[in-house]
Amino acid sequence: MNAIRSLLVFLWMVVSVIPIGVLLLLGSLVVRDEKLWWWFAVPWLRGVIIIAKVIGGVRYRVHGAENLPASDDMRRIVLCPKHQSTWETFFFPSMTPHPLAYVFKKELLAIPIFGWCMARLGMIHIDRSKRTEAWNRVAEQGAELMDRGKWVIMFPEGTRTERGKRGSYKTGATRLAVATGASVIPVAVTSGRCWPRRSFSFIPGVVDVSIGAPVPSIGRQPAELMDEVERWIEAEMRRLDPEAYPREAA
Repeated sequence: MNAIRSLLVFLWMVVSVIPIGVLLLLGSLVVRDEKLWWWFAVPWLRGVIIIAKVIGGVRYRVHGAENLPASDDMRRIVLCPKHQSTWETFFFPSMTPHPLAYVFKKELLAIPIFGWCMARLGMIHIDRSKRTEAWNRVAEQGAELMDRGKWVIMFPEGTRTERGKRGSYKTGATRLAVATGASVIPVAVTSGRCWPRRSFSFIPGVVDVSIGAPVPSIGRQPAELMDEVERWIEAEMRRLDPEAYPREAA
């Protein structure tokens, strides 16, 4: 039954992205990416979360939503979420009051429709094989996008980590925050319990999303700031999903 429900969700994603993507690409010829974000990207991404909930049985609950600055708050923000599955990449745009700019590997641009749309939405794509060039691109574009009211979202572990595991936290997000004077918002996400990484099958259940208080970066060093972010996220993961860390609980 789970396999059938998961298949229906993914079929909806594939079929629905084509007309929405075409409209977004055509719209990009005449309007700025911020409007494309609210008109096309957010409704489709929110639709994925709804379909995953209604058909796939993947529900969610949010803790600490009050820690997100309001829509009229123009402070610079870098979101630093735990990354266990693709679910959170669809979810965050549906809950944030500002358009988001993801930092992602350039290979995703080659995905028909989906990747082409990402290229039109004012994101930051990088070549991970060229680290210095990649960082310069993140710093330059990140500051520019923040000035336009966007929040930058970077997964500090870089890639999806298995449920109950801790990835290697990189300092790219906190380097950007320090360079631009942005505040960092750590986020814990237990999506691995419902959508395991490298899987096309959902497990019905509840994803907990916990949003920490914004951490100012002024006067901080990137490494020690990321250490603080990592400690908060990993402690919160153990609070939200203790069964994923049985040895530590014992």
